[in-house]
Amino acid sequence: MNAIKKFPYTEVLGWSVSRYDKFANCKRQYFYDYYAKYDGEIPFEKLQFLKSLTSKALETGNIAHDIIRDMLFRFQKSAKPLNKDKFFKYCQNIAEKYCASKIFVEHYYGNEMISSGEIYDRVKTMLENFIESGRFKWILENAVCESSKWIIEPDGFGETRINGLKAFCKVDFLFPVGDKIYIMDWKTGKPSLDKHSKQLTGYSAWANYHFNKKSCDIFPIIVYLSPCYSETSVLIDDKKIADFALSVEKETKEMYDYLADAQKNVPKDKKEFPLTSKTFFCKYCNYREICKKI
Repeated sequence: MNAIKKFPYTEVLGWSVSRYDKFANCKRQYFYDYYAKYDGEIPFEKLQFLKSLTSKALETGNIAHDIIRDMLFRFQKSAKPLNKDKFFKYCQNIAEKYCASKIFVEHYYGNEMISSGEIYDRVKTMLENFIESGRFKWILENAVCESSKWIIEPDGFGETRINGLKAFCKVDFLFPVGDKIYIMDWKTGKPSLDKHSKQLTGYSAWANYHFNKKSCDIFPIIVYLSPCYSETSVLIDDKKIADFALSVEKETKEMYDYLADAQKNVPKDKKEFPLTSKTFFCKYCNYREICKKI
């Protein structure tokens, strides 16, 4: 495969699925997440602290992703079978380390005590589901022989260009089997087929751009690790990638409309970023003490 293309740094806003989701759900949360330094009322340090809060669900996903990443790196070095006792001891240590270094929203807002053991148990189940799956066996039998070509959570943010626009599509795991490219994305929460399919289409566009692969040679797979192992394949063709590019253009334009200077990614005043009317999102927002909507 070709090397991943590099881009010079620019201040121009870059589209991503997660960024646009924040924008669509609540403009004020979006402002706090991406433009905190422009807030003239609330200290930057306070906003950064609230942004840094994690949750049980988020940290479970972070730990599972990072352990699978480390396991795949290990298979790049050696195809020897896992020592499961050592592997799960490592997983437990990682869970304890991550939980000790974070402040959880459930504790900050609800004074709930967070147990690293509870989170580890969830992660362990997800990892067992994966390493006992037929797909894991298939990877070891069909993909390890070309593990030097694996792309595992590449450095940076997965920058690419979609119809000339800056975008970020960072894959979890991309690997060749023969002349085909497979993309796997780990999901630890509830299925959201529309959102996850859009994300995997973005990863396919990333592979199409960086490696000049035909859309028919790219096979993206959504992997659900809980409550049991399951997969959903996303059908990719030229039309789907073209439609995706048009969607990115539209959504980027929407975010540009909230900027005072698009080239320098400088936002309009905070008052131009309204609070959401969908109070469902407020229950899970890190900034709820500032907005006081619930």
